[in-house]
Amino acid sequence: MDEALTIGVEEEYLLVNPETRAAVKNPPKGFMNICRERIGERVTPEFLRCQIEIATGICATVGEARAEIADLRGTIAKIAKDHDMRLMAASTHPFTPWKTQQATEGDRYERLDADMQGAIRRMMICGMHVHIRLENPEHRIDVQNQMRYFLPHMLALTTSSPFWEGRQMGMKSYRLSVFDGMPRTGIPEELDSFGEYERLINTIIKAGAIEDSSKIWWDIRPSAKFPTLEMRVCDICTRLEDAMTVAAIYQSLTRRILRLKETNMKWRVYPAFLIEENRWMAQRHGVTGGLIDLGRGDVVPFPDLLEELIEWVAEDAQALGCLDEVYRARDILRYGSSACRQLNTYEAETAKGIRKREALKLVVDQLVAETVEGL
Repeated sequence: MDEALTIGVEEEYLLVNPETRAAVKNPPKGFMNICRERIGERVTPEFLRCQIEIATGICATVGEARAEIADLRGTIAKIAKDHDMRLMAASTHPFTPWKTQQATEGDRYERLDADMQGAIRRMMICGMHVHIRLENPEHRIDVQNQMRYFLPHMLALTTSSPFWEGRQMGMKSYRLSVFDGMPRTGIPEELDSFGEYERLINTIIKAGAIEDSSKIWWDIRPSAKFPTLEMRVCDICTRLEDAMTVAAIYQSLTRRILRLKETNMKWRVYPAFLIEENRWMAQRHGVTGGLIDLGRGDVVPFPDLLEELIEWVAEDAQALGCLDEVYRARDILRYGSSACRQLNTYEAETAKGIRKREALKLVVDQLVAETVEGL
């Protein structure tokens, strides 16, 4: 295979106050400077000051990515603790309102605010992005077309945002409902070639609507900076091992799709409309529901779909050295995604008679502990 399929992972976190458990409105000025001194360019601020983002370098294997993210999470968590804060990996805060937060200073963030207005101001959400290196730009589009089908599966495994401003939202990933308020999001349409992609994007660039393709926020897209295909649909995984499972599945699926291409075959490409329906079902129920098997036209329980997916990519996961991580997806079914565990804690505590706000604080405590678990 002529593609290296190296991997890179980006994660976004929230900073919380250990006493109130609320998101920190304005972290100490020295915090980000110390993070940069110790980590360098792999750490960056986000639009809101309560957020922070990390990115790995180019990793040959999922195991390398795991070691790097473990180091990054552990380092930032320690620096945060030194500044009387805690690091939390969840796609929404259980109760802090977005209106109380402050935007990060800087030209880039001021331009985003001026352009996006209220849509960007409520982006108090965190996600995980996984990059797979594909040197051939045509491969990026070909894999993107076929990978769209599997994005709801990835989302279901990563759901970590069941609460918003102190309320149960009735879905496992409320983050996507917030993010979909931005333009140019969701499942991309099928594209014939990389040239068609460039013509599509250049149409709105030339019209002055956007500056470059980094303002395309699809659930999967060719990266604007790197020769990679970037999966963006996922919530941030609270547990590191869950994140590595999803990264391994994505890398293995990419290899499987490319192997099909070598024999002039491909996974069937479905309309975005149908994939969006599965996206909603994953957002609503996570691993506890089902998705439509678009080939059969029936809703199939997620555990059955996951077993089929594991079997389909097992040979490729073995070749990439990440079969154990792929198999571990079964563990996510057993103990639930982060959203499942958050809801279980909340419901158990409120059943004891604890007030809702106090129960949500205990959910924050659980998230903070799981964020650094096993590092």
